Amino acid sequence: MQQNLQNHWNKAYKINDTVQLGWHEDISTPTLELIKKTNLPKDATILNVGVGSSMIIDDLLRENYTNIIASDLSDESLKILKKRLSKKSKNVQFIVDDLTHSSKLKNLQNIDLWNDRAVLHFFVKKENQKKYFTLLKKVVKSKGFVILAEFSLKGAKKCCGLDVFRYTTEMLQEQLGNEFELKVSFNYTFINPTGGERPYIYTLFQRK
Repeated sequence: MQQNLQNHWNKAYKINDTVQLGWHEDISTPTLELIKKTNLPKDATILNVGVGSSMIIDDLLRENYTNIIASDLSDESLKILKKRLSKKSKNVQFIVDDLTHSSKLKNLQNIDLWNDRAVLHFFVKKENQKKYFTLLKKVVKSKGFVILAEFSLKGAKKCCGLDVFRYTTEMLQEQLGNEFELKVSFNYTFINPTGGERPYIYTLFQRK
């Protein structure tokens, strides 16, 4: 099953240019706004999960962050990202791993920021959602931050041919539990490369 999912994502990145992907944004403005609110130092460890070939890595490098991790299930997406970054890629740690069956990410420690844009909502089964949050809680440090940006209840029911599980701020808080405090949340309608509207909920939490 996991191999099939990896093949699905590898195919998506092979047949589409990054700028044509339905979740592509030229500049990761809402995510960057939330990161600035954390006031984290430039050497903070930022784990970007399910990052694909996203421009957020380019944006973070431009903002002079120096401890960036780019992780995805799709090795093809990370190859594209690494090639685009060229020499700058040496400043990024690339990890191919599965968020629900982790073999590498689970060994990380003291993550200052867990950044997820449009990943969690692909886990429609409760067991996979539980594994996702178990991993998150294992690696995020005390006082560390979590950004979760997922399809809102008004969002699409499918993405890239896959069903999605849509969220509210309250649902995300319930999954994280009382040890995480909500700092910011807002609705955001993303306009994808084909002009389609994709309503998201953006949230920033901090571990107590």
